[in-house]
Amino acid sequence: MIKHLMKSIREYKKDSILSPLFVSCEVILEVIIPFLMADLIDNGIDAGNMNYILRIGITLIICALASLVFGFLSGRSAAIASAGFAKNLRKDMYDHVQEFSFSNIDKFSTASIVTRLTTDVTNVQNSYQMIIRVAVRSPIMMICAVVMAFNVAGSLACIFLACIPILGIGLYFIMTRTHPIFERVFKTYDHLNNIVQENLHGIRVVKSFVREEHEIDKFKRISQSIYKDFTRAEKNLAYNMPLMQICVYGSMLFISWFGARLIVVSGNNPDMGLSTGELMSLFVYLMQILMSLMMLSMVFVMITISKASAERIVELLQETSDITTPSEASETVADGSIDFDNVSFSYSKNPDKLCLKSIDLHITSGQTIGILGGTGSGKSSLVQLIPRLYDATSGTVKVGGVDVRNYDLETLRDQVAMVLQKNVLFSGTIRENLRWGNPDASDEELIHACKLAQADDFIRSFPKGYDTYIEQGGNNVSGGQKQRLCIARALLKKPKILIMDDSTSAVDTHTDALIQNAFRSEIPETTKIIIAQRISSIEHADQIIVMDNGEINAIGTHETLLNTNSIYQEVYASQMKGGSDNE
Repeated sequence: MIKHLMKSIREYKKDSILSPLFVSCEVILEVIIPFLMADLIDNGIDAGNMNYILRIGITLIICALASLVFGFLSGRSAAIASAGFAKNLRKDMYDHVQEFSFSNIDKFSTASIVTRLTTDVTNVQNSYQMIIRVAVRSPIMMICAVVMAFNVAGSLACIFLACIPILGIGLYFIMTRTHPIFERVFKTYDHLNNIVQENLHGIRVVKSFVREEHEIDKFKRISQSIYKDFTRAEKNLAYNMPLMQICVYGSMLFISWFGARLIVVSGNNPDMGLSTGELMSLFVYLMQILMSLMMLSMVFVMITISKASAERIVELLQETSDITTPSEASETVADGSIDFDNVSFSYSKNPDKLCLKSIDLHITSGQTIGILGGTGSGKSSLVQLIPRLYDATSGTVKVGGVDVRNYDLETLRDQVAMVLQKNVLFSGTIRENLRWGNPDASDEELIHACKLAQADDFIRSFPKGYDTYIEQGGNNVSGGQKQRLCIARALLKKPKILIMDDSTSAVDTHTDALIQNAFRSEIPETTKIIIAQRISSIEHADQIIVMDNGEINAIGTHETLLNTNSIYQEVYASQMKGGSDNE
């Protein structure tokens, strides 16, 4: 896990190394200061030697200022290193997610990925900053202070050592009880984000059905679950402070008691006792040791919280895409021909739960193919195998006579344009959205594609035309306008295969007919696959595929299927009846 995370440090290695170095210098100076103060008291103040006081005093000021400078530098380096590490970690995760296949994305919910990129990375960032600064400072401070304490009074310094195992055992039990709770909390965070995302995405539906109270109750329940888990975890972590205070005050009590006795002894025999300055320095070393232990306990708490986050981040980074470009990939798509050879497909990779079964199909380049079928019949699953958004569970899918698994992914997908059921537009102008299809497209090419998609007229009706700003998700254009813009965007790719997955459902029949006519006359060499619920959208196709329960029920022209296929006849009759009723 640590190995995967450390890969994201990269250019911030220098600051990650400088911070511990600076903090080490700061600690050494802080440990020297009590020793100098004891010397100042015993040999300067008690002896009334003003020159000695001045000399040691100046040395103390220099040490304090140098310690301050090193502390500032270590804090600055730690901040730069941790922020840069988090930046790289988010970038690595985001870049890795872009390489995921649809099946990989299906494994992680959107809400979970967002939580890992935000909350989890922030937890790891805070932990990393504490590790390269506090986790370095505390052990060095503790070791140096213990050494100096033994140098001053070895018998009293043994009290410090007694505190270490007590704190260590206590911290171990706190961590083992708390870590599983935080693991559960972050999974619940995923659920919370999912609820928020779902609610905001479907806010119009929520309001139209007056379900605000239901959604509020859902949010309250999951928030309450997080509250209970966090409370339980914080209760365990709360034991850390009392345990620390017991050790601090217990040590102070013992040192005060035994130190006072040794000072009394010192009055009778200076070689056997303890001086006032030495006792004062012991108190300072005591506080340094126990403060170091306290800071270490804070580091352990942060590591406990971030360990669950780190595991979730590494889980995402270790996920490998099951769809990759082969080493000797074909980089040329000869034509738009498509072949399915005994293809079966399951989203779960389970051969007993197939959504496509034994598909045999040959489509000649340039043909127009219509696909018709009920909900869940496998229409969308079938076409998603063509650009290799998923791999077939068994059998072979070929494009241009080559198995899609032998293509360079970018080459294949550049030649297969898809207009999906859920049309997505991004924040930006219409012109910027269209150029997703071809970043180098000229204005003339944009206009031509929009005319084919019957989008040019409504675009020009906007005051800013092609520079009209599209809001997130395309909320400021209608469903039909959004579909036509997405079709134009796909046409700009000038693909060999164009797949339209029920992408004219929000368009009126007249406009739909104009789009189909434009396709036939303007892009005859492009293979066109049209999934539709309306027979009018596909009746002029060269071949129409009727799908039922993941299988091809029939293939033929409109006239042939109308005479021979019961499913097609039933759909046609219901639509014609609806049409006559509407008249």
